[in-house]
Amino acid sequence: MPRGDGPFQVLERINDNSYKIDLPPEYQVHNTFNMCDLSLVDAVEDGQMSNLSSNFSQDGEHDTGVPSCLTSSTSCPTSSRPFTRIQAWELQKLQAMFMQMAVSASSNETDQQALLAFKGLVTSPSHFLVNNWTKNTSFCSWFGVTCSPKRQRVVSLALPDMQLQGTISSSLANLSFLSMLNLQNNSLHGGIPFGLGHLPRLRVIDVRNNQLQGSIPTSLFQHRRVQVISLAFNKLGGDMWKGPWIVPELRVLNLRNNSLTGIIPPSVGNATKLMNFSLAGNRISGNLPKEIELQVLSISLNSITGEIPRNIGCLSKLEVFYIGENPISGTIPASLANISPLQYVDCTGNRLEGPIPPELGKLSNLRMLLYLKVGPNPLNGVLPNSIGNLSSTIEDLYISDAQINGLIPPVRGNMSSLTELTLGGNNLKGNIPPEIGKLKQLQGEIPSGGVFVNSTLQSFLGNKGLFGVHILEVPACANPGLQSKSKELVLKVVIPVVISSFLIFLLVSVLILKRKKKGKFKDVEKVPDIKTYQLVSYHEIQRATNYFDESNLIGVGSSGSVYQGTLSSGIVVSIKILDLEYEEVCKRFDTECEVMRNVRHRNLVPVITTCFSDYISAFVLQYMSNGSLENWLYREDCQFNLLQRVTVMLGAAMGIEYLHHGHITPIVNCDLKPENILLDDNMVAHVGYFGISKILAVSKSMAYTETLGTLGYIAPEYGSEGIVSTNGDVYSYGIVLMEVLTKRRPTDEKICNENLDLRKWITQSFSGSMMDVIDNNLFRKEAQITSKSEICIALMVELALDCTMEMPESRITMKDVVKRLNKIKNTFLEI
Repeated sequence: MPRGDGPFQVLERINDNSYKIDLPPEYQVHNTFNMCDLSLVDAVEDGQMSNLSSNFSQDGEHDTGVPSCLTSSTSCPTSSRPFTRIQAWELQKLQAMFMQMAVSASSNETDQQALLAFKGLVTSPSHFLVNNWTKNTSFCSWFGVTCSPKRQRVVSLALPDMQLQGTISSSLANLSFLSMLNLQNNSLHGGIPFGLGHLPRLRVIDVRNNQLQGSIPTSLFQHRRVQVISLAFNKLGGDMWKGPWIVPELRVLNLRNNSLTGIIPPSVGNATKLMNFSLAGNRISGNLPKEIELQVLSISLNSITGEIPRNIGCLSKLEVFYIGENPISGTIPASLANISPLQYVDCTGNRLEGPIPPELGKLSNLRMLLYLKVGPNPLNGVLPNSIGNLSSTIEDLYISDAQINGLIPPVRGNMSSLTELTLGGNNLKGNIPPEIGKLKQLQGEIPSGGVFVNSTLQSFLGNKGLFGVHILEVPACANPGLQSKSKELVLKVVIPVVISSFLIFLLVSVLILKRKKKGKFKDVEKVPDIKTYQLVSYHEIQRATNYFDESNLIGVGSSGSVYQGTLSSGIVVSIKILDLEYEEVCKRFDTECEVMRNVRHRNLVPVITTCFSDYISAFVLQYMSNGSLENWLYREDCQFNLLQRVTVMLGAAMGIEYLHHGHITPIVNCDLKPENILLDDNMVAHVGYFGISKILAVSKSMAYTETLGTLGYIAPEYGSEGIVSTNGDVYSYGIVLMEVLTKRRPTDEKICNENLDLRKWITQSFSGSMMDVIDNNLFRKEAQITSKSEICIALMVELALDCTMEMPESRITMKDVVKRLNKIKNTFLEI
């Protein structure tokens, strides 16, 4: 605190605080000024106040940082006695002192200094911070920074997917108006600054998918305003916060896939608004807590022991209950059936013992149940008869490898929504209930033996998700190596022979389905619609990726993470998992599904299957063994010659051409870059990952978006007007083509330092010696550069320039690109 001119004769107490604001000797302690609590005031190094106590004036942008008792004529609210002898001038001096501190705190110079300190500790391959975050421009115009319109204070810092490296500066704790911090999907290391938990307006902190270490700031668990804490997929360790949790506004707490230890504190129940609580993939131990009132509880893949609390039925709001892959023992409580909102129950891979409580089949309670997975577990016993009364909403019933014996109970309810019934690995006997034959949503392979030998097409009416036996005219198996185990009574599907009288109708329907219109693109693949793919379960996704082991992580993008995995059939695949934390994810999954349903081309990444629920949204894609175009361009032992580059870019152009012109409704990729052009075993290019694609209406040639692509590749009109169109993809393609020829990123430091973009840099350099800007690795194996090689390169540079014209309407189309690249390739082959 600043030193005064003299003693306050009647000052009784100004409470010291955790930030050690020393009281100068002039402020003598006397017995008539009562305590005015400043315990939560954050006095930062430069004397500015970035945190406010709950008894301060807080009204949005009008926070002053001054105790309300010192800005009014009333006494402190905490005072038990009146000011009996305090003189007016002394109170006015104290008030003026705090007002001066408040004015200093509201200065936006602090925000600029904090951002520059952050800039000083991070780097990125694009060097965009070096070139964009400069003192010559207002920090409110800096990339990733959002300011409040009135006070021009930083309210949001969002730099996801920017390949940032370095550490998070503790100076960010000086951004006193900061509401959202989003640094997800980067390569940041070090710890999370503890001061972030003291930012009074913080609502969202999202630093998932980095390499952060250390412990979680305990202040985050005592923040009264924070709503989202997302720290998943880092290397955070240490014990869970054992102190009292004071987070009344917290909605999402995502700490999965870290190295956290300790136990789940009982005080987590204090977070009454908490909806999503995910600790999956840590090292949490101890017992399952009894005091939890959540909607989503996911603690899979830990070391939690003990039993499921008997009174779990008191959790009246619980919708998702995931405790799989923990050494939890005991029995399944019957009270679980009392939770009427319950939709998902996953107890796979525990040590639960039987019997299965008959209450789980009560229709009167569990009317919203979608998934019930209780195997493998040593349950023993028999299936209760009430299991046949499950709600018509049930989609997945998984009781495999549970040591169940006896008969399959009759199905008395209407289980028409059932898509997966797994009872394998048990000792069941008797007949299959005929009611199962009425199911219409079955997914999976039709067995070729046993009772299915004499099956006809009529037997499978209404189950479009089935595949297998070709004589039944159903889609071919997506995984031909998949074989059923003869010892299992029921696999993914159980189909009895059902007699039907609609043979003629079915034959006509089959003929119609077989008469598919031939597209005008010869590379269109004849693959089944996405609706006919065999869905996979979340358990299968976990197993395929070794429970999302970091060693299987291929990449992280704006729409989620991509893992390499191996399905149970032995097929190696890429698994793209969309992030489920924010509302936009549902829209993104719908967009990708719509795109996947409409695209079938050899130069687009084919989808094999999907996994969709309220807990996970994932695409299983064909694995591209040769990685991405980016990997080939920038690998140290670059063996990527000119012909290979021409061929890859021609393949990518054909894929984009199909998206733009292959069907009535154009599809705009919106994020074309080398990272999203993947190469298969034969080095054939496949354009993939339609995370922010836009499907244009028939009557529209452009759309508007708030979600941009990647810095350096996006067309100028994207950033200035938010307009997306096929012309924008053409621009991005031209930038990629330039990068392929020059091995220079559009955010290259040398180019940015000259205040140029890649197009201008090539244009200026091209006027001199063309070979000065071309990647030397193009001709590594050639004794000399031929004139025809130079002609091909010149034609490709000219093509790239035509793709990147400033005005969208001046750019060529992808049809023109394909035609010209074909001619260039033919010219090269004549060399």
